[in-house]
Amino acid sequence: MPNDLSPPTRPLTVPDLRGHTVLALHAHPDDEAIFTGITLQRLADAGARTVLVVATAGEMGTSRVPLRVGETIPERRIAELERSAAVLGVARLVLLGRRDSGLPGWTSAGHARALAVADPARLAREVAVIADDEGAGTVVHDDEHGIYGHPDHRATHRVGALAADLVGATAYRMTVDREHLHVSARGRHLVHGAARAAAVGFGRATAEISLAVTGSPRHLAGKRAAITAHASQVASDDVPTSGFDAAYGLEWFRRAGAPGVLDALGNAHLAADHRRHTGRP
Repeated sequence: MPNDLSPPTRPLTVPDLRGHTVLALHAHPDDEAIFTGITLQRLADAGARTVLVVATAGEMGTSRVPLRVGETIPERRIAELERSAAVLGVARLVLLGRRDSGLPGWTSAGHARALAVADPARLAREVAVIADDEGAGTVVHDDEHGIYGHPDHRATHRVGALAADLVGATAYRMTVDREHLHVSARGRHLVHGAARAAAVGFGRATAEISLAVTGSPRHLAGKRAAITAHASQVASDDVPTSGFDAAYGLEWFRRAGAPGVLDALGNAHLAADHRRHTGRP
């Protein structure tokens, strides 16, 4: 019998989502792959149009690989983001042009262009215009905790929630299930390192989560390829193939409102709960 918290093994349904558009708002390049890499691929497979909006270029990150002569960190990270978006089947990529705020407590959060100090209402109107132009009925954004308390993730929560309200979209708030990761990953998910670096907690308890999206081996391979496309930030050894599905095979959301497009992908959260109570795969 599979572990109670492992992704389900039954074949995935492929709903017909043609005519639907989903806007996913993220704080930095690589967040789209780490937290929604499976979800974006499955939406594209189902015929939905996906619009990826990224607020910053991750300027405060350092590069683990040498830059080309004259190349800057933002240029490298945007190029990596473009490669990741292509792997994930993203139809349109939009950059909001704010500045990375850095980790909690960093003075960089006070920079005039830092996302953390931007007017959320103004940015929300920008995102709402994109959503309205695209006819997006669904907006995906960070949860209230900013997943692990990063100032930029908290900011994209505020912006995303306001934008969803402005256009009347269903909102799905990204998080991670810390109880699941405690059992299945034990320090092997990138969020563990990010939370340690920020000296903060992360995620939600299982009972707080509305929806978990899972994928096929092809989607898991695509997610890993998208993560490692961000080579300036993530080494291949940081996301080894061994155990990758246990750490990254589910993506978690707290839904605001009635079930919407992401629910059509199936709820692995309910499947895990069924296995937990019945003992059946």
